[in-house]
Amino acid sequence: MKLYTIGFTKTSAENFFERLKKSGTKAIIDIRLNNVSQLAGFAKRDDLKYFGKTICGIEYLHMPQLAPTQDILDGYKKNGGSWSEYENKFINLMKARQIEHLSKEILDSGCLLCSEDKPTHCHRRLVAEYLRSKWGNVEIIHL
Repeated sequence: MKLYTIGFTKTSAENFFERLKKSGTKAIIDIRLNNVSQLAGFAKRDDLKYFGKTICGIEYLHMPQLAPTQDILDGYKKNGGSWSEYENKFINLMKARQIEHLSKEILDSGCLLCSEDKPTHCHRRLVAEYLRSKWGNVEIIHL
């Protein structure tokens, strides 16, 4: 099983969609809480649906059950919490939500999307690694 990840900040729309198209992913899986913010530029929900289909021939899914809660996000981003605290809270949330019971078929060859440009301090990496720890044999490819 392959699971791709991508962020949309600090890149152009051309670069973003070319990476998706070349990867062979079958779907953009949006794992953000808020996917309609004007700050998202070309990565707003409706634009991603259109561009993904038109440019890359891929589907768009919004899966907010793979996003942190607003409290967890605010604790890290707005209140200056540590990454390790954020990571622990989010991992516990994924355990509580039992995300490992999501359909492998839906996620296989999908691309987890969020805003961060790099996966290092991003929840998309945590989701991919958590699923790999539960499912085994998941190749994670950060675009």
